[in-house]
Parts: sequence; C-alpha cells; structure tokens
Amino acid sequence: MHLDEPLSDKEFNELDAFLLSDRCGDDAMTMDALHGFLTALAIGPQEVPFAEWLPRVWGATPEDAPEFKNEKEAQRITALIARFMNEVTMTFEVAPKEFEPLFCEHEWNGRNVLDGEAWAWGFWEGMEMRVEQWQPIYESPLEPLMRPFYLLGAEEIEEEEMALVDDPGKCHKLTVEIEAAIPHIHRFWAPLRKSAISTVKHDAPPPGRNDPCPCGSDKKYKKCCGA
Repeated sequence: MHLDEPLSDKEFNELDAFLLSDRCGDDAMTMDALHGFLTALAIGPQEVPFAEWLPRVWGATPEDAPEFKNEKEAQRITALIARFMNEVTMTFEVAPKEFEPLFCEHEWNGRNVLDGEAWAWGFWEGMEMRVEQWQPIYESPLEPLMRPFYLLGAEEIEEEEMALVDDPGKCHKLTVEIEAAIPHIHRFWAPLRKSAISTVKHDAPPPGRNDPCPCGSDKKYKKCCGA
C-alpha cells in the first residue's frame, strides 16, 4: 500500500464503515465531511502537519480518539486517511478540473438535490485549523464566494440567515455555489500557499573566525563577537 495510490472502492468503503462504527465517537467525521475537511487543508493558505489535523477527524477533544482493535488496525486506518488526503492534494496539483466534492444526493419534491451540509462543515473545520491565515480571502474580491461555505458549514449562523437554509432546495443551490467556488479559491491560494515548515534564510554566509568582525570593531571575528 503506497501513500500515492488513490483509495480503491473497497478501501473507501472500509474507511467509511470504520468512521460510522461504534468505535468512533459521535463527533467523528463521516466520509463526506472528511473530504471537505481535507479539501480545505489541501487548497488553503498554509500546509497543516498530518499529526496536527488527524485528531480533528475523530472529534474536538483527545478523548474522542477511536478504539482501535490493535496497533495494526490503527496503522491501517491512519494510512487510509493519509492516502485520502494525498488523493485530494494530487488531484489539485495534477488535474484540478477533475476535482469533484463528495456531496450527498437525495430525492426531494420529485427531483434529485445535492446536500453539501456535511461536506461544507468539514471544509469549515479545515479552515478553522488556520483561521488567521484564511483572513486575506475575506478582504479580496472572492469574499462573496465564501458565504455558502459559512451558511452550510458554520456551527452557528445568525437567526435571520436560517431562512436561507431551511429547505433542501435552498441547500442544493448553496451546494452548487460551493462547487463552483472551489476552483477560484484554489487559484487564489496557490501562489501564496506556505509550507508548514518554516526555514531560516541567510542572505550572506557567517564570517570566518579570522575575518574582520562585522560589528566594525576592526578586530578579528574570533576575538570579538565570535568569542
């Protein structure tokens, strides 16, 4: 099992079944919420280390960690989640036009409608991992595109906004808007995205021990600041 291989249908169903099992808490993400969560992490302003975001898959607190049968199962499920993340990331890197959000679909009033609430909630949770870093998009022309993510995904919205999400037809419209917004959000952050690992850049090499000290004392570095 290689990390760069996409999940097979069997592996997808295996992970789905585990997330829905009694061994995961009530706050564990479902597959559609997980997909939204990973999407926000994949296209957002800053990489988030795996060890930091994985616990959020299980719930809001450390006590929400699942009850694995053994270490082998823990490694297996963790590897499937890592590969799911890599699959999302690679799609945006290699073929962003082929990306499809994992929305639920059901029948309402004789027609099929999309339900993106769980996916949007997962995306919102991904944004919450780096709230301050996401702020520039709200100060850009793309700010209106973030509204459907908020309306469907935020834990709480204003009372007067409830009328915008009070039936499946309205939620379907917002879900379609979310899918249309994703490419724009991806393009916004792509040139700005920062690594989770910060590096120190030295504009010039440090002076040698026998070089003049850069402080201007006219002494050798080894007998001045380098002592």
